[in-house]
Amino acid sequence: MIDEKRENLGREIMRGLYETGMILTWYRDKPEGWVMASGLWTPFYITLRLLPSHPELYRKAGNAMSMLLADIGFKSNNNDKVVGIAMAGVPLANAITLESDIPSLYTRKLPEDVKTPEDVERYVQSHGQHALVEGELKSGDRLALVDDLVTRFDSKLLAIGQINQEIKRRGLTDIRLKDIIVLLDREQGGAEKAKQLGYSLTAFIPFASKGMGWLKDSLSEIEYNTIVDYLKDSKKYQDKVVQERLAKMAQK
Repeated sequence: MIDEKRENLGREIMRGLYETGMILTWYRDKPEGWVMASGLWTPFYITLRLLPSHPELYRKAGNAMSMLLADIGFKSNNNDKVVGIAMAGVPLANAITLESDIPSLYTRKLPEDVKTPEDVERYVQSHGQHALVEGELKSGDRLALVDDLVTRFDSKLLAIGQINQEIKRRGLTDIRLKDIIVLLDREQGGAEKAKQLGYSLTAFIPFASKGMGWLKDSLSEIEYNTIVDYLKDSKKYQDKVVQERLAKMAQK
């Protein structure tokens, strides 16, 4: 019964994300596709920053994230807290607090040139006592990082660096941070990278293995087959000829 409830919730969230334009495809939305920060071309794009603009869908996302926290034993009456990663993780952390009464904090947005934990340390040294995390943090707290999605793991490492520097700045001890939860995992290496570094990453929607199945009825056959194939082998889609062929399909 619980699994069925989660399946239905996952399906509702995926369809809602597509219908509200938070999951975009080259076929429906942008024939030329997108180039990600990694430099890879992609026929689909996911942006969850509009979630709070759609209250019903936002509530469902908060419910889903609260389920993940319950799975790892987070409770409202312990020293358990969530930390939303700036920017898209912040409203999700807020939704969790309202849904489950687990307190939330959030990381501050950093300058564009701060990209690694080492950069964070240098930033702190040059900018003095600026807070890197906003909210009530105490010795003995157990934290879970919260974000909208994961592709690799870079932004999560940056947030971990911020938290570690903030712990040091406040002189706190025995802060535990092992878990990262996201609404959606693109399943492109993020969870594996987390495990290598000693963290546990959990997603409510594994995009490739489950999310696409939940979304199938909302997509055209061309959209579905192309995205599924891309997720199996993205390398061949980096060919400009392939991209141009797909663009022509979308323009018909």
